[in-house]
Amino acid sequence: MNKVKTILGIVSVCLLTVSCNGFNKLLNSNDYDAKYAAALKYYNENSYSRAAQLFENLTLYYRGKENAENIAWYYAMSLLKEKDYYTAGYQFKRFAKQFPYSDRMEEACYYSAYCKYMDSPEYNLDQSQTQEAIDEFEAYAERWPHSTRIPEVNNCLDELRNKLIRKYYEIAYGYYFIEEYHAAYESFKQFLNDYPEASMREDAMYYMLESSYRYAINSREDKMYERLQQVVNDFDKFSSSFGDSKRLSEAQNIYTKTREAMAKIKN
Repeated sequence: MNKVKTILGIVSVCLLTVSCNGFNKLLNSNDYDAKYAAALKYYNENSYSRAAQLFENLTLYYRGKENAENIAWYYAMSLLKEKDYYTAGYQFKRFAKQFPYSDRMEEACYYSAYCKYMDSPEYNLDQSQTQEAIDEFEAYAERWPHSTRIPEVNNCLDELRNKLIRKYYEIAYGYYFIEEYHAAYESFKQFLNDYPEASMREDAMYYMLESSYRYAINSREDKMYERLQQVVNDFDKFSSSFGDSKRLSEAQNIYTKTREAMAKIKN
């Protein structure tokens, strides 16, 4: 039995070697029509890695010729099927620029955004790719508002925006956690301006209030009263927005201490 497995293994290796040699020979040949036919065959057989190599190889030769659009399209699609989202996204965007009147224009713009969506990292990493995906999906939805893909686009946008919301909330909370209260206050303030519908808005407003108080109470004497007045303003905003908040008693305690501090300064 082991001998049979060994023989089958040797045969498989030999066939693979022959196959690879044949593919490499084709890849390096000047028979571009044969390459094009083989690339389509590999694509239709779901052999996307080989298809991508051949389509990439053909791109320069067919530039400006009859099959240029097909080659650019199938090259991008092969990369997408291989889950090489970064390169695929670039190729779809390039396709849209090179063939602006193509029947595949809408699909190319969608896939360009989709590839950036798929390549978007975890929330705690750099989110430039996430923002690019948002920008491209929004541009797509504006240009093709009646597309059947709009529900999917909206779902992707919600996910991407929530990732950004969590990213910037955690940045602000990080400043609060390390007791950098002025930076925390400014970050929470910016967060609330940028994301007024965020689900953690209540927590953000509370931590902004507490950061405002802690920053004010530790300020220089000549700056303290003015900054304590800002705490009062922040409390008014919090209590009017979240009158039934579970943090209201904590917020009121901050307000009471703020008023006491202000009275002490006046006296």
